Amino acid sequence: MDRFIEERSAERLRAFLTLGDDRKRNWVVAGMLAGVALVVGALLAYLTPIGGVAVIAACVGALLILRDVRWGLFALLAIACVLPFASLPFRIGFTPTFLDLVLGALYAVWAMRLITRHQDDFVLTPLGLPVLVFVALAVFSFVAGLSHSRPSSNDLRTFAEVLLGFGLFFLAVNQVRDESLLRQVTGAAILAGGAEAVIGVLLYAVPKTWAVRFLSPLGRLGYPVGLGALRYINDDPGRPMRAIGTNIDPNILGALLVIVMALAVTQMFARRPVLPRTWVALCAGFMGVCVFLTYSRSSMLGVVVAAGLVAMLRYRRLLVLLAVVGALVLLLPLTQAYVSHLVQGVLIEDRSTQMRMGEYQDFFKLIRRYPWIGVGFVGAPDVDLYVAVASIYFALAAQMGIVGLAAFLLVAAVYLVYLFRALRALPADSPWEPFVLGYGAAVSGSLVSGFLDHTLLTYPHAVALFWLVLGLGAASGHMALQGAKERLQGRASGNGSHFVDKNGTCTCTEN
Repeated sequence: MDRFIEERSAERLRAFLTLGDDRKRNWVVAGMLAGVALVVGALLAYLTPIGGVAVIAACVGALLILRDVRWGLFALLAIACVLPFASLPFRIGFTPTFLDLVLGALYAVWAMRLITRHQDDFVLTPLGLPVLVFVALAVFSFVAGLSHSRPSSNDLRTFAEVLLGFGLFFLAVNQVRDESLLRQVTGAAILAGGAEAVIGVLLYAVPKTWAVRFLSPLGRLGYPVGLGALRYINDDPGRPMRAIGTNIDPNILGALLVIVMALAVTQMFARRPVLPRTWVALCAGFMGVCVFLTYSRSSMLGVVVAAGLVAMLRYRRLLVLLAVVGALVLLLPLTQAYVSHLVQGVLIEDRSTQMRMGEYQDFFKLIRRYPWIGVGFVGAPDVDLYVAVASIYFALAAQMGIVGLAAFLLVAAVYLVYLFRALRALPADSPWEPFVLGYGAAVSGSLVSGFLDHTLLTYPHAVALFWLVLGLGAASGHMALQGAKERLQGRASGNGSHFVDKNGTCTCTEN
Protein backbone atom coordinates (compact mmCIF):
# COMPACT_ATOMS: atom_id res chain seq x y z
CA MET A 1 0.00 0.00 0.00
CA ASP A 2 2.76 2.45 0.93
CA ARG A 3 4.59 1.71 -2.29
CA PHE A 4 1.36 2.39 -4.25
CA ILE A 5 0.95 5.77 -2.50
CA GLU A 6 4.57 6.69 -3.24
CA GLU A 7 4.16 5.79 -6.92
CA ARG A 8 0.94 7.84 -7.16
CA SER A 9 2.66 10.84 -5.54
CA ALA A 10 5.59 10.58 -7.93
CA GLU A 11 3.20 10.42 -10.91
CA ARG A 12 1.33 13.52 -9.74
CA LEU A 13 4.58 15.43 -9.24
CA ARG A 14 5.82 14.37 -12.67
CA ALA A 15 2.52 15.37 -14.22
CA PHE A 16 2.63 18.73 -12.48
CA LEU A 17 6.14 19.46 -13.76
CA THR A 18 5.97 17.97 -17.23
CA LEU A 19 2.43 17.19 -18.36
CA GLY A 20 0.58 20.28 -17.16
CA ASP A 21 -0.28 23.24 -19.30
CA ASP A 22 2.33 25.77 -20.35
CA ARG A 23 1.08 28.41 -17.90
CA LYS A 24 1.57 26.08 -14.93
CA ARG A 25 5.05 25.09 -16.06
CA ASN A 26 5.97 28.73 -16.55
CA TRP A 27 4.89 29.59 -12.99
CA VAL A 28 6.94 26.71 -11.59
CA VAL A 29 10.06 27.72 -13.55
CA ALA A 30 9.59 31.38 -12.62
CA GLY A 31 9.24 30.47 -8.94
CA MET A 32 12.38 28.33 -8.98
CA LEU A 33 14.39 31.05 -10.77
CA ALA A 34 13.13 33.67 -8.32
CA GLY A 35 14.18 31.48 -5.37
CA VAL A 36 17.64 30.91 -6.81
CA ALA A 37 18.03 34.63 -7.61
CA LEU A 38 16.93 35.55 -4.08
CA VAL A 39 19.47 33.21 -2.46
CA VAL A 40 22.32 34.24 -4.77
CA GLY A 41 21.52 37.94 -4.35
CA ALA A 42 21.44 37.62 -0.56
CA LEU A 43 24.80 35.86 -0.56
CA LEU A 44 26.39 38.47 -2.82
CA ALA A 45 24.96 41.33 -0.76
CA TYR A 46 25.97 39.94 2.63
CA LEU A 47 29.33 38.40 1.75
CA THR A 48 30.57 40.81 -0.95
CA PRO A 49 30.94 39.44 -4.49
CA ILE A 50 34.10 37.45 -3.76
CA GLY A 51 32.68 35.86 -0.62
CA GLY A 52 29.33 35.11 -2.23
CA VAL A 53 30.91 33.52 -5.28
CA ALA A 54 33.17 31.47 -3.00
CA VAL A 55 30.22 30.10 -1.00
CA ILE A 56 28.23 29.34 -4.18
CA ALA A 57 31.27 27.61 -5.66
CA ALA A 58 31.65 25.62 -2.43
CA CYS A 59 28.04 24.40 -2.68
CA VAL A 60 28.41 23.42 -6.33
CA GLY A 61 31.72 21.75 -5.54
CA ALA A 62 30.14 19.75 -2.71
CA LEU A 63 27.55 18.34 -5.12
CA LEU A 64 30.26 17.39 -7.62
CA ILE A 65 32.38 15.76 -4.91
CA LEU A 66 29.46 13.57 -3.85
CA ARG A 67 29.22 12.33 -7.44
CA ASP A 68 32.88 11.51 -8.05
CA VAL A 69 35.91 11.38 -5.77
CA ARG A 70 38.11 13.03 -8.40
CA TRP A 71 36.22 16.29 -7.92
CA GLY A 72 36.99 16.06 -4.23
CA LEU A 73 40.69 15.70 -4.94
CA PHE A 74 40.57 18.64 -7.36
CA ALA A 75 38.75 20.77 -4.79
CA LEU A 76 41.17 19.79 -2.03
CA LEU A 77 44.16 20.83 -4.12
CA ALA A 78 42.53 24.10 -5.15
CA ILE A 79 41.63 25.03 -1.58
CA ALA A 80 44.98 23.96 -0.11
CA CYS A 81 46.78 26.13 -2.67
CA VAL A 82 44.53 29.15 -3.21
CA LEU A 83 42.13 29.48 -0.23
CA PRO A 84 43.71 27.47 2.59
CA PHE A 85 42.32 29.60 5.43
CA ALA A 86 38.89 30.39 3.98
CA SER A 87 35.96 29.66 6.30
CA LEU A 88 32.20 30.01 6.01
CA PRO A 89 30.86 33.33 7.31
CA PHE A 90 28.61 31.73 9.94
CA ARG A 91 28.90 29.35 12.87
CA ILE A 92 27.34 25.93 13.49
CA GLY A 93 28.83 25.57 16.96
CA PHE A 94 32.15 26.28 15.24
CA THR A 95 33.14 28.04 12.04
CA PRO A 96 33.74 25.38 9.37
CA THR A 97 36.47 26.03 6.84
CA PHE A 98 36.30 25.15 3.17
CA LEU A 99 38.96 22.54 3.92
CA ASP A 100 36.70 20.93 6.54
CA LEU A 101 33.85 20.67 4.04
CA VAL A 102 36.00 19.10 1.34
CA LEU A 103 37.61 16.61 3.74
CA GLY A 104 34.20 15.62 5.09
CA ALA A 105 32.82 15.11 1.59
CA LEU A 106 35.86 13.10 0.49
CA TYR A 107 35.66 10.73 3.41
CA ALA A 108 31.88 10.42 2.99
CA VAL A 109 32.28 9.39 -0.65
CA TRP A 110 35.01 6.89 0.24
CA ALA A 111 32.87 5.43 3.03
CA MET A 112 29.93 5.04 0.64
CA ARG A 113 32.15 3.25 -1.88
CA LEU A 114 33.19 0.80 0.83
CA ILE A 115 29.63 0.32 2.11
CA THR A 116 28.19 -0.24 -1.37
CA ARG A 117 31.13 -2.53 -2.26
CA HIS A 118 32.31 -0.42 -5.15
CA GLN A 119 35.70 -1.04 -3.52
CA ASP A 120 36.19 -4.59 -2.29
CA ASP A 121 39.80 -4.42 -1.13
CA PHE A 122 41.91 -2.08 0.99
CA VAL A 123 45.36 -1.20 -0.35
CA LEU A 124 48.10 -0.50 2.19
CA THR A 125 51.41 -0.67 0.28
CA PRO A 126 54.60 -1.11 2.38
CA LEU A 127 53.98 2.34 3.87
CA GLY A 128 50.61 1.40 5.34
CA LEU A 129 51.83 -0.14 8.59
CA PRO A 130 54.42 2.59 9.37
CA VAL A 131 51.79 5.27 8.73
CA LEU A 132 49.29 3.50 11.00
CA VAL A 133 51.90 3.28 13.75
CA PHE A 134 52.71 6.98 13.38
CA VAL A 135 49.02 7.96 13.56
CA ALA A 136 48.49 5.74 16.62
CA LEU A 137 51.46 7.36 18.37
CA ALA A 138 50.10 10.81 17.54
CA VAL A 139 46.77 9.94 19.17
CA PHE A 140 48.57 8.45 22.18
CA SER A 141 50.70 11.59 22.64
CA PHE A 142 47.66 13.83 22.33
CA VAL A 143 45.75 11.89 24.98
CA ALA A 144 48.78 11.68 27.26
CA GLY A 145 49.28 15.43 26.96
CA LEU A 146 45.77 16.06 28.33
CA SER A 147 47.06 15.10 31.77
CA HIS A 148 48.79 18.46 32.12
CA SER A 149 46.96 20.74 29.65
CA ARG A 150 43.27 21.31 29.13
CA PRO A 151 42.48 21.53 25.41
CA SER A 152 40.40 24.32 23.98
CA SER A 153 37.79 23.72 21.32
CA ASN A 154 40.27 25.02 18.77
CA ASP A 155 42.92 22.52 19.96
CA LEU A 156 40.48 19.63 19.54
CA ARG A 157 39.38 20.84 16.13
CA THR A 158 42.93 21.38 14.89
CA PHE A 159 44.01 17.92 15.99
CA ALA A 160 40.96 16.36 14.34
CA GLU A 161 41.85 18.16 11.09
CA VAL A 162 45.43 16.93 11.38
CA LEU A 163 44.22 13.34 11.79
CA LEU A 164 42.01 13.72 8.72
CA GLY A 165 45.08 14.99 6.89
CA PHE A 166 47.05 11.88 7.90
CA GLY A 167 44.20 9.72 6.60
CA LEU A 168 44.50 11.23 3.12
CA PHE A 169 47.43 8.88 2.58
CA PHE A 170 45.10 5.87 2.70
CA LEU A 171 42.38 7.63 0.69
CA ALA A 172 44.81 8.48 -2.11
CA VAL A 173 46.30 4.99 -2.27
CA ASN A 174 42.86 3.38 -2.41
CA GLN A 175 41.11 5.81 -4.75
CA VAL A 176 43.82 6.68 -7.29
CA ARG A 177 44.33 3.35 -9.04
CA ASP A 178 44.90 4.16 -12.70
CA GLU A 179 47.17 6.35 -14.77
CA SER A 180 44.34 8.53 -16.08
CA LEU A 181 43.22 9.70 -12.64
CA LEU A 182 46.82 10.14 -11.48
CA ARG A 183 47.50 12.35 -14.51
CA GLN A 184 44.40 14.44 -13.82
CA VAL A 185 45.21 14.93 -10.14
CA THR A 186 48.82 15.82 -10.90
CA GLY A 187 47.71 18.33 -13.52
CA ALA A 188 45.25 19.85 -11.07
CA ALA A 189 48.03 20.22 -8.46
CA ILE A 190 50.27 22.02 -10.97
CA LEU A 191 47.47 24.36 -12.09
CA ALA A 192 46.45 25.16 -8.52
CA GLY A 193 50.05 25.83 -7.50
CA GLY A 194 50.58 27.92 -10.64
CA ALA A 195 47.45 29.98 -9.91
CA GLU A 196 48.63 30.72 -6.37
CA ALA A 197 52.09 31.63 -7.67
CA VAL A 198 50.56 34.10 -10.15
CA ILE A 199 48.50 35.65 -7.33
CA GLY A 200 51.60 35.88 -5.15
CA VAL A 201 53.67 37.57 -7.86
CA LEU A 202 50.91 40.02 -8.80
CA LEU A 203 50.22 41.02 -5.19
CA TYR A 204 53.93 41.61 -4.76
CA ALA A 205 54.30 43.64 -7.94
CA VAL A 206 51.27 45.96 -7.65
CA PRO A 207 51.21 48.97 -5.30
CA LYS A 208 50.58 48.03 -1.67
CA THR A 209 47.21 49.78 -1.58
CA TRP A 210 46.04 47.68 -4.51
CA ALA A 211 47.22 44.49 -2.81
CA VAL A 212 45.31 45.43 0.34
CA ARG A 213 42.21 46.25 -1.72
CA PHE A 214 42.37 42.81 -3.33
CA LEU A 215 42.83 40.96 -0.01
CA SER A 216 40.25 42.95 1.97
CA PRO A 217 37.14 41.18 0.56
CA LEU A 218 38.61 37.90 1.80
CA GLY A 219 38.05 39.22 5.32
CA ARG A 220 34.50 37.84 5.05
CA LEU A 221 36.09 34.40 4.71
CA GLY A 222 38.28 34.76 7.80
CA TYR A 223 41.35 36.39 6.25
CA PRO A 224 43.29 39.27 7.84
CA VAL A 225 42.73 42.65 6.21
CA GLY A 226 44.51 45.98 5.95
CA LEU A 227 48.17 46.81 5.66
CA GLY A 228 48.87 44.43 8.55
CA ALA A 229 48.23 41.52 6.18
CA LEU A 230 51.41 42.33 4.24
CA ARG A 231 54.71 40.80 5.38
CA TYR A 232 58.29 42.05 5.35
CA ILE A 233 61.70 40.61 6.17
CA ASN A 234 62.00 40.50 9.97
CA ASP A 235 58.61 42.30 10.08
CA ASP A 236 60.41 45.54 9.24
CA PRO A 237 58.48 47.68 6.68
CA GLY A 238 61.77 49.35 5.82
CA ARG A 239 63.08 46.08 4.38
CA PRO A 240 61.85 44.22 1.24
CA MET A 241 58.30 42.95 1.21
CA ARG A 242 57.73 39.19 1.06
CA ALA A 243 55.23 37.45 -1.24
CA ILE A 244 52.27 35.91 0.60
CA GLY A 245 49.65 35.23 -2.08
CA THR A 246 46.48 34.08 -0.31
CA ASN A 247 48.45 31.93 2.14
CA ILE A 248 48.83 34.76 4.72
CA ASP A 249 52.43 33.86 5.55
CA PRO A 250 55.43 33.72 3.17
CA ASN A 251 56.83 30.58 4.80
CA ILE A 252 53.52 28.78 4.33
CA LEU A 253 53.43 29.84 0.69
CA GLY A 254 57.02 28.70 0.21
CA ALA A 255 56.38 25.27 1.76
CA LEU A 256 53.40 24.79 -0.58
CA LEU A 257 55.41 25.76 -3.66
CA VAL A 258 58.20 23.31 -2.80
CA ILE A 259 55.75 20.46 -3.35
CA VAL A 260 53.93 21.63 -6.47
CA MET A 261 57.06 23.01 -8.14
CA ALA A 262 58.76 19.61 -7.88
CA LEU A 263 55.81 18.11 -9.78
CA ALA A 264 55.87 20.89 -12.39
CA VAL A 265 59.63 20.68 -13.00
CA THR A 266 59.41 16.91 -13.50
CA GLN A 267 56.52 17.25 -15.95
CA MET A 268 58.43 19.88 -17.93
CA PHE A 269 60.88 17.20 -19.04
CA ALA A 270 58.48 14.24 -19.16
CA ARG A 271 57.83 12.62 -22.52
CA ARG A 272 54.03 12.89 -22.03
CA PRO A 273 53.36 15.78 -19.63
CA VAL A 274 49.99 15.90 -17.89
CA LEU A 275 49.36 19.36 -19.36
CA PRO A 276 50.63 21.11 -22.50
CA ARG A 277 54.34 21.67 -21.93
CA THR A 278 53.98 25.44 -22.37
CA TRP A 279 51.46 25.58 -19.54
CA VAL A 280 53.65 23.47 -17.30
CA ALA A 281 56.66 25.69 -18.03
CA LEU A 282 54.65 28.84 -17.28
CA CYS A 283 53.41 27.41 -13.98
CA ALA A 284 56.93 26.31 -13.02
CA GLY A 285 58.33 29.73 -13.94
CA PHE A 286 55.81 31.63 -11.83
CA MET A 287 56.38 29.20 -8.97
CA GLY A 288 60.12 29.78 -9.11
CA VAL A 289 59.71 33.57 -9.10
CA CYS A 290 57.18 33.38 -6.28
CA VAL A 291 59.43 31.18 -4.10
CA PHE A 292 62.19 33.72 -4.65
CA LEU A 293 59.90 36.61 -3.63
CA THR A 294 58.88 34.88 -0.39
CA TYR A 295 62.49 35.29 0.81
CA SER A 296 62.01 31.93 2.51
CA ARG A 297 65.44 30.37 2.70
CA SER A 298 64.13 26.99 3.81
CA SER A 299 61.72 26.86 0.84
CA MET A 300 64.43 27.82 -1.63
CA LEU A 301 66.63 25.07 -0.20
CA GLY A 302 63.78 22.58 -0.63
CA VAL A 303 63.19 23.62 -4.24
CA VAL A 304 66.90 23.33 -5.10
CA VAL A 305 67.10 19.85 -3.51
CA ALA A 306 63.94 18.63 -5.26
CA ALA A 307 65.01 19.96 -8.67
CA GLY A 308 68.57 18.68 -8.19
CA LEU A 309 67.25 15.23 -7.36
CA VAL A 310 65.15 15.17 -10.54
CA ALA A 311 68.17 16.30 -12.57
CA MET A 312 70.60 13.76 -11.12
CA LEU A 313 68.28 10.76 -11.34
CA ARG A 314 66.79 11.31 -14.80
CA TYR A 315 66.69 14.66 -16.60
CA ARG A 316 70.29 15.89 -16.79
CA ARG A 317 69.34 18.87 -18.98
CA LEU A 318 67.79 20.37 -15.88
CA LEU A 319 71.27 20.81 -14.40
CA VAL A 320 72.05 23.41 -17.08
CA LEU A 321 68.87 25.33 -16.25
CA LEU A 322 69.66 25.24 -12.53
CA ALA A 323 73.20 26.50 -13.16
CA VAL A 324 71.92 29.39 -15.28
CA VAL A 325 69.29 30.39 -12.71
CA GLY A 326 71.83 30.17 -9.88
CA ALA A 327 74.28 32.39 -11.76
CA LEU A 328 71.58 34.99 -12.46
CA VAL A 329 70.56 35.08 -8.80
CA LEU A 330 74.16 35.63 -7.72
CA LEU A 331 75.04 38.26 -10.34
CA LEU A 332 71.96 40.36 -11.13
CA PRO A 333 71.70 43.67 -9.20
CA LEU A 334 67.98 43.08 -8.55
CA THR A 335 68.72 39.91 -6.58
CA GLN A 336 71.42 41.23 -4.28
CA ALA A 337 68.98 41.88 -1.44
CA TYR A 338 68.05 38.20 -1.54
CA VAL A 339 71.69 37.11 -1.63
CA SER A 340 72.41 39.33 1.37
CA HIS A 341 69.43 37.84 3.20
CA LEU A 342 70.71 34.35 2.42
CA VAL A 343 74.25 35.12 3.62
CA GLN A 344 72.93 36.63 6.85
CA GLY A 345 71.04 33.43 7.52
CA VAL A 346 74.10 31.26 6.92
CA LEU A 347 76.20 33.44 9.22
CA ILE A 348 73.37 33.62 11.83
CA GLU A 349 73.41 37.40 11.72
CA ASP A 350 69.75 38.30 11.20
CA ARG A 351 67.07 38.35 13.87
CA SER A 352 64.92 35.49 12.52
CA THR A 353 67.86 33.08 12.40
CA GLN A 354 68.97 34.08 15.90
CA MET A 355 65.42 33.47 17.14
CA ARG A 356 65.56 30.00 15.57
CA MET A 357 68.76 29.27 17.45
CA GLY A 358 67.02 30.28 20.67
CA GLU A 359 64.09 27.99 19.87
CA TYR A 360 66.46 25.09 19.26
CA GLN A 361 68.16 25.63 22.62
CA ASP A 362 64.77 25.67 24.38
CA PHE A 363 63.79 22.52 22.50
CA PHE A 364 66.75 20.58 23.90
CA LYS A 365 65.71 21.69 27.35
CA LEU A 366 62.22 20.28 26.73
CA ILE A 367 63.39 17.01 25.23
CA ARG A 368 65.69 16.36 28.19
CA ARG A 369 62.68 16.50 30.51
CA TYR A 370 60.19 14.66 28.30
CA PRO A 371 62.24 12.49 25.93
CA TRP A 372 60.06 9.53 24.97
CA ILE A 373 56.47 10.59 24.25
CA GLY A 374 56.85 14.39 24.32
CA VAL A 375 54.33 16.81 25.82
CA GLY A 376 51.41 16.32 23.42
CA PHE A 377 49.71 18.71 21.02
CA VAL A 378 48.06 21.11 23.46
CA GLY A 379 50.85 22.76 25.44
CA ALA A 380 53.92 22.26 27.60
CA PRO A 381 53.48 21.25 31.27
CA ASP A 382 56.11 23.69 32.57
CA VAL A 383 55.90 27.47 32.33
CA ASP A 384 59.50 27.75 31.13
CA LEU A 385 58.87 25.44 28.16
CA TYR A 386 56.99 25.83 24.87
CA VAL A 387 56.35 23.55 21.90
CA ALA A 388 56.65 25.95 18.93
CA VAL A 389 59.98 25.45 17.15
CA ALA A 390 60.90 26.17 13.51
CA SER A 391 61.64 22.58 12.46
CA ILE A 392 59.22 19.76 11.77
CA TYR A 393 61.65 17.28 13.33
CA PHE A 394 62.16 19.21 16.56
CA ALA A 395 58.45 20.03 16.72
CA LEU A 396 57.55 16.35 16.27
CA ALA A 397 60.01 15.33 18.96
CA ALA A 398 58.59 17.96 21.31
CA GLN A 399 55.00 16.82 20.72
CA MET A 400 55.47 13.05 20.26
CA GLY A 401 58.89 12.41 21.75
CA ILE A 402 61.79 10.50 20.28
CA VAL A 403 59.49 7.54 19.60
CA GLY A 404 57.13 9.64 17.47
CA LEU A 405 60.01 11.25 15.60
CA ALA A 406 61.48 7.82 14.88
CA ALA A 407 58.10 6.65 13.52
CA PHE A 408 57.93 9.66 11.16
CA LEU A 409 61.49 9.11 9.96
CA LEU A 410 60.63 5.46 9.32
CA VAL A 411 57.66 6.53 7.17
CA ALA A 412 59.89 8.90 5.19
CA ALA A 413 62.63 6.30 4.74
CA VAL A 414 60.24 3.55 3.61
CA TYR A 415 58.58 5.97 1.18
CA LEU A 416 61.81 7.06 -0.46
CA VAL A 417 63.20 3.51 -0.69
CA TYR A 418 59.89 2.28 -2.11
CA LEU A 419 59.84 4.91 -4.85
CA PHE A 420 63.52 4.41 -5.61
CA ARG A 421 62.86 0.68 -6.10
CA ALA A 422 59.94 1.51 -8.38
CA LEU A 423 62.05 3.95 -10.39
CA ARG A 424 64.79 1.36 -10.92
CA ALA A 425 62.26 -1.26 -12.00
CA LEU A 426 60.77 0.95 -14.71
CA PRO A 427 61.82 0.52 -18.34
CA ALA A 428 63.01 3.46 -20.42
CA ASP A 429 60.29 6.00 -21.23
CA SER A 430 57.76 4.36 -18.89
CA PRO A 431 54.61 6.47 -18.35
CA TRP A 432 55.06 6.02 -14.59
CA GLU A 433 58.55 7.55 -14.48
CA PRO A 434 57.62 11.26 -14.11
CA PHE A 435 55.08 10.44 -11.38
CA VAL A 436 57.38 8.24 -9.30
CA LEU A 437 60.21 10.73 -9.72
CA GLY A 438 58.08 13.85 -9.23
CA TYR A 439 56.31 12.71 -6.07
CA GLY A 440 59.58 11.39 -4.65
CA ALA A 441 61.27 14.75 -5.31
CA ALA A 442 58.31 16.68 -3.84
CA VAL A 443 58.48 14.81 -0.54
CA SER A 444 62.29 14.96 -0.48
CA GLY A 445 62.27 18.74 -0.95
CA SER A 446 59.68 19.12 1.80
CA LEU A 447 61.67 16.95 4.20
CA VAL A 448 64.79 19.05 3.59
CA SER A 449 63.01 22.40 3.96
CA GLY A 450 61.43 21.00 7.11
CA PHE A 451 64.77 21.19 8.91
CA LEU A 452 64.24 24.96 9.14
CA ASP A 453 60.44 25.20 9.06
CA HIS A 454 57.49 23.58 10.85
CA THR A 455 54.68 24.48 8.41
CA LEU A 456 53.93 20.88 7.36
CA LEU A 457 53.11 19.98 10.95
CA THR A 458 51.29 23.10 12.10
CA TYR A 459 48.66 24.06 9.52
CA PRO A 460 45.88 21.60 8.60
CA HIS A 461 45.91 22.40 4.88
CA ALA A 462 49.70 21.88 4.72
CA VAL A 463 49.36 18.59 6.60
CA ALA A 464 46.61 17.51 4.19
CA LEU A 465 48.64 18.42 1.12
CA PHE A 466 51.79 16.66 2.35
CA TRP A 467 50.03 13.38 3.22
CA LEU A 468 47.95 13.48 0.03
CA VAL A 469 51.18 13.81 -1.98
CA LEU A 470 52.67 10.99 0.08
CA GLY A 471 49.68 8.83 -0.82
CA LEU A 472 49.80 9.76 -4.51
CA GLY A 473 53.50 8.91 -4.60
CA ALA A 474 52.85 5.56 -2.94
CA ALA A 475 50.01 4.91 -5.39
CA SER A 476 52.26 5.66 -8.38
CA GLY A 477 54.99 3.41 -6.97
CA HIS A 478 52.47 0.63 -6.32
CA MET A 479 51.11 0.77 -9.87
CA ALA A 480 54.61 0.99 -11.35
CA LEU A 481 55.84 -2.06 -9.41
CA GLN A 482 52.69 -3.99 -10.32
CA GLY A 483 53.36 -3.29 -14.00
CA ALA A 484 56.99 -4.34 -13.65
CA LYS A 485 55.94 -7.55 -11.89
CA GLU A 486 53.47 -8.39 -14.65
CA ARG A 487 56.16 -7.83 -17.30
CA LEU A 488 58.54 -10.18 -15.50
CA GLN A 489 55.85 -12.83 -15.17
CA GLY A 490 55.04 -12.47 -18.85
CA ARG A 491 58.68 -12.90 -19.84
CA ALA A 492 59.07 -15.92 -17.55
CA SER A 493 56.14 -17.75 -19.16
CA GLY A 494 56.97 -19.59 -22.37
CA ASN A 495 53.47 -19.22 -23.81
CA GLY A 496 54.14 -16.28 -26.05
CA SER A 497 56.39 -13.44 -26.96
CA HIS A 498 56.39 -10.19 -25.01
CA PHE A 499 57.50 -6.72 -25.76
CA VAL A 500 57.17 -3.28 -24.17
CA ASP A 501 55.73 -0.49 -26.27
CA LYS A 502 56.73 3.18 -26.14
CA ASN A 503 54.39 3.78 -23.20
CA GLY A 504 56.01 1.08 -21.10
CA THR A 505 53.04 -1.30 -21.45
CA CYS A 506 53.69 -5.01 -21.72
CA THR A 507 52.00 -6.64 -24.73
CA CYS A 508 51.74 -10.41 -25.19
CA THR A 509 51.21 -12.42 -28.39
CA GLU A 510 50.26 -16.08 -28.37
CA ASN A 511 52.53 -18.61 -30.14
